[in-house]
Amino acid sequence: MSLSAIMNSTTLYIAVIVGLLLIFLLCAVMLKMAWGRCIELGISQEKIKGVIKSSVIFSIVPSLSIVIGLFSLAAVLGVPWPWFRLSVVGSVSYELMAADMVATGAGYESIGALAAANDASQAGAIMFVMSIGIMFGIVTCTFFGKKIQTSMTSFREKNGAWGALATGCFTLALMVVFLPVQVFKGPIYMLTLAVSALVTYLHGVIIKKTGWTWLSNFVLADSLVLAMVASVFFANLLA
Repeated sequence: MSLSAIMNSTTLYIAVIVGLLLIFLLCAVMLKMAWGRCIELGISQEKIKGVIKSSVIFSIVPSLSIVIGLFSLAAVLGVPWPWFRLSVVGSVSYELMAADMVATGAGYESIGALAAANDASQAGAIMFVMSIGIMFGIVTCTFFGKKIQTSMTSFREKNGAWGALATGCFTLALMVVFLPVQVFKGPIYMLTLAVSALVTYLHGVIIKKTGWTWLSNFVLADSLVLAMVASVFFANLLA
């Protein structure tokens, strides 16, 4: 049985659908509890419906980047598993990096090379690393998330600009971890990153000059799409 057959198997589809239905059920239960609590607080049903409607509308645009990420992952890992990961707690950057680490650990140049070889022996490792491998962060947030958040908020309030700078440093540290893994693989990776950064910068300039704050919802989706298009162009150009 090939990697492609496993990652697109009926069994995996059924398992993913069951998992997503369970999550949907939990969301419905939480929505019902929140609705009841709002009624207890004297909030009118019209206001509650308005909040729900606006939340649905404003969640559509940001989800475009998730759909794009699903397409990119599905090309190498099939449909059901990326669908499950990106529907729950996954992110495109983590999922691709995790799968790529499995591929390189198995002796392949990249996850694309592993997918091309159709090596079924790595299917379990890929799913394990992409799911169980990220559980530490979730467990940590469950028990220590509130303490970390309140501590950071207190630090920013006490230290003003230095507090904001510290938060930015944490974000930069994450980028320092993720970027070198991909960037130093070759010129195509570097050029793709440059295009993505340029698209993001241009969005910021346009938003600042025009006041089109709604455009900020499209920054991630646009940078993903244009960077992927650019990567194909650079791959053909430098081949």
